[in-house]
Amino acid sequence: MNPRELIASLFTSPRLCIGDHVKSLIDRSDGTYCFRLNRDRVFYVSEKLMKLAATIPRQNLVSLGTCFGKMTKTKKFRLHVTALDYLAPYAAYKMWVKQSAEQNFMYGNHVMKSNLARVTENTPAYQGIIIYGSHDVPLGFGVAAKSASDMRHCDPMAIIAFHQADIGEYIRNEEVLT
Repeated sequence: MNPRELIASLFTSPRLCIGDHVKSLIDRSDGTYCFRLNRDRVFYVSEKLMKLAATIPRQNLVSLGTCFGKMTKTKKFRLHVTALDYLAPYAAYKMWVKQSAEQNFMYGNHVMKSNLARVTENTPAYQGIIIYGSHDVPLGFGVAAKSASDMRHCDPMAIIAFHQADIGEYIRNEEVLT
């Protein structure tokens, strides 16, 4: 699979949770942006900056724009928390946790039913979601463990969202986060 097909497939993935809003990320009012693959990392960068970076040899280029995620060795895409601010406004499925559970999520734990404040209606199971705090601040990414209708009837200690990434990673993984 060539890099262009690879990047296109990332944003048609059902777990990315922004749907057709990828166009809003590319054609912005402040210019045109694009996605570039460099050393198994996907970067979100303005075309103006990309043209300036073209003068640097690719093997010497460490970073370019904002790192959205990386490709694993099995060629699966893993979102980085650095993409959260760009994806959160366009998320189709959202989950809010109680204020008492925000710190628990930011330590890397899954979301339990007892920690749930509210969730977007019709959220399907195993769908990518953005986790918000009680004050509408995006805290991270997750995957819904149950559908929204199943969440209402489950045990309070049941896991309803699997943790993927959170803003606490900036501190916990500071030396390896690019």
